[in-house]
Amino acid sequence: MAILIAILANFLNRPEPPGIDYHTYKAAAVVGLTQGWSHIYDQGVVAVAQLQLDPGEIAQPFLSPPTVAWLVAPLVALPYSVSYYVWAALTLAVFIAALAWASSSRGLERWILVAAAVAPWWVLEAVRVGQVVPLVAAGMAISWRLLRENRNVAGGLALSLLLLKPNTAFLVPFAVLAAGRVRAFAALTSVGAVLAVVALLTVGADGAFDYWSQLTGSLPTGADALTLERALGFRGPAIAALRVVIIVAVLVAAFRLRRSPGLVLVAGILGSLIAVPYLHASDLCLLVVASVIVWEERPVMAWRVPVAAAWLLTSPYVTWVGTGLPLQRWPLVELAFLVGICVIAWRVKPLRPPDRVVELHELPA
Repeated sequence: MAILIAILANFLNRPEPPGIDYHTYKAAAVVGLTQGWSHIYDQGVVAVAQLQLDPGEIAQPFLSPPTVAWLVAPLVALPYSVSYYVWAALTLAVFIAALAWASSSRGLERWILVAAAVAPWWVLEAVRVGQVVPLVAAGMAISWRLLRENRNVAGGLALSLLLLKPNTAFLVPFAVLAAGRVRAFAALTSVGAVLAVVALLTVGADGAFDYWSQLTGSLPTGADALTLERALGFRGPAIAALRVVIIVAVLVAAFRLRRSPGLVLVAGILGSLIAVPYLHASDLCLLVVASVIVWEERPVMAWRVPVAAAWLLTSPYVTWVGTGLPLQRWPLVELAFLVGICVIAWRVKPLRPPDRVVELHELPA
């Protein structure tokens, strides 16, 4: 009941305009289908398309990979409001189904865990604004199960969903490679290479240049709210050095945890969310997947209590009693969990003979 109340309250209390991100995706898809894909990064043309779709919606620049516009293209024929609800329902359904399928829990316990994973306010925000990131998070969950079953190629293909929004999990492929999952990494990079070629052929050199120049320009408003700079209050070489330390720590931890692919994904997700210089609150859907993996793979109080406490901080209950954690402090929470993952990695015993797989309960708490 507490989870259901949290879901309802978090959904109703979101201040963001519904569909604000989907509105941008669909406008880019409309431009691509009617004027050519080479124009999807012409922000003036995209702004006109947004105005025609829904004059009351806020216009934003389209800064996503072309894959997002391609994905939305089948919905262009539908009226805008109908297509938005279809998109929101599909992304939420895929997110829920992926977590349910990937979970090793059974029966009622599985569905309680899935419901708890939907409850954090940033998941509901992602669905409300029509973000693509729930699909990225679903890919991580699906890959978790496939990798733990040693279906590495399929796991790499599932991870390719991160190409819809690479900044949210950019370290995950390298963590997977450091863990020795070469075939998974090869499958992911093969999909990425094919999509890059197709994207270059469709948007053209000018479109690709426009996209790159806009990505490397000034960040959109609020894009640094979840960065190390905001969390720690300083910038410059010290932050750059800390990012390098985090990346190295993730890769070393992934190597040492290579017999536990779920924790490898967690290390990659946490490192990405901490180190990336561009992030929004809805991108923390990836943190939810990491939390579910930790909950299932570290079934001890030393881990479940902090995970439950973090969940409580995302619920409306802390707001009702006048407490809560400011958004810019969440990188510190992520950093604390990453330190915990590194401690586990450091305490892992040397590898046993390769024909014997280490069970999760054999790893130190």
